[in-house]
Amino acid sequence: MAPATIHVHPTAPLADRALLPGDPGRALALAQALCDAPARMFNHNRGLWGYTGTALDGAPLTVQSTGIGGPSAAVVLEELCDLGLRCAIRVGTCTALDATVAPGELVAVREVLAADGASRALGAQERAAGDDALTAALAAQADHAGTVVSTDLFYDPRADVRTAWVADGALAVDLETAAVLAVGRRRGIRAAALLAVVARGDERLNAEAIADAGVRLGRAALQALAPTPTA
Repeated sequence: MAPATIHVHPTAPLADRALLPGDPGRALALAQALCDAPARMFNHNRGLWGYTGTALDGAPLTVQSTGIGGPSAAVVLEELCDLGLRCAIRVGTCTALDATVAPGELVAVREVLAADGASRALGAQERAAGDDALTAALAAQADHAGTVVSTDLFYDPRADVRTAWVADGALAVDLETAAVLAVGRRRGIRAAALLAVVARGDERLNAEAIADAGVRLGRAALQALAPTPTA
C-alpha cells in the first residue's frame, strides 16, 4: 500500500520520473503536449495539478506542479519521493541576470547558488548541483548552461544583491531550483533543472510566448529523460 501523503493526494499511478513545473496551468499544458493519449489527473489537492500518462517516448511520465517558492516545491517533491519517485526535472521559469541571456531562451542549470531559506534548511551548501548525466542531457537541449541563483523573493528590491549574484556567475534567478536539488540530494533521487527565461530587465514575454517556452521546456526535458535503448 502506498504511504499516506498530506498535500499530494494521488488519484492515478505515479511514474518513476516526473517533470516539475511550478505553474498548475503549465502542468496541464505539458501533459497535453507530451503524452500520446489523454493523461489521468494525478493530483488536484491544494490546486497543485498533476497528471500521469504515457509520454511520447513510450514510457510513463508524471507532470506535477509544485506551486511558487522553495518551501512549496520541497513539500511536493518530498511527498513524491515518499510515493516512489526516482527522477525529477524542474521545468520552470526564471529572470535573466546576464545581458547575454534573452527572454525565450532555455538555461540548463549546471550549478545553483542557494540564496533561499528552504534549500539551506535542507542542508544545501552555498552552491549545489544536480545529477551529472541529466544535467549534461539538458545542456545539449538548451541555449545556455551554467549557474543560476534561487532566492525567496520574486519582487526583490536589493540591487546590490543582484550585482553580487552576477559577480558570482549567475545567468538568471528563480525561486525553486535550489530546493528541488536539495530535496533530490537528501532523498537520493536523480534531480536536475531546465529553466525558460521569461524576463530580462523591463522586457518580459507575453502570455502566449511564455506558454510556448513552457512547451519547449517540456519537450527538451522529455528528450533528456528518454529511456536508454537496450541491446
